[in-house]
Amino acid sequence: MHQRVLIVEDEFLIASMLEAHLVRLGYLVPPIAATVEDALATLDAHEINVAVIDINLAGTASFPVADALKARGIPFLFTTGYGQSGVPEAYRGYPIVQKPYRIAKLEPILRGLLAETST
Repeated sequence: MHQRVLIVEDEFLIASMLEAHLVRLGYLVPPIAATVEDALATLDAHEINVAVIDINLAGTASFPVADALKARGIPFLFTTGYGQSGVPEAYRGYPIVQKPYRIAKLEPILRGLLAETST
């Protein structure tokens, strides 16, 4: 079974490169969401197994997406250029990957999140 990864990212180049890497690794990627609204609509329209969420979407915090994923029991990680300091206390228990990142750092975290949900 192919795992579906929701990408929530407003920077086109980052989103496109991440999508290409994930597809190459065998993941399925539904339409990339560049806004909170897009991400929530994608959650309603597609089965998602794990998500990669940029914290800052053109000046809007993506935490409503994290809340929706949490409510559905879908694991996720955050990406951010601000480091740990840009994450409110309530979300600090979730994996955070500092931008710029390499897929070699991000993909093992995704695998770990998926493994946790399949046990």
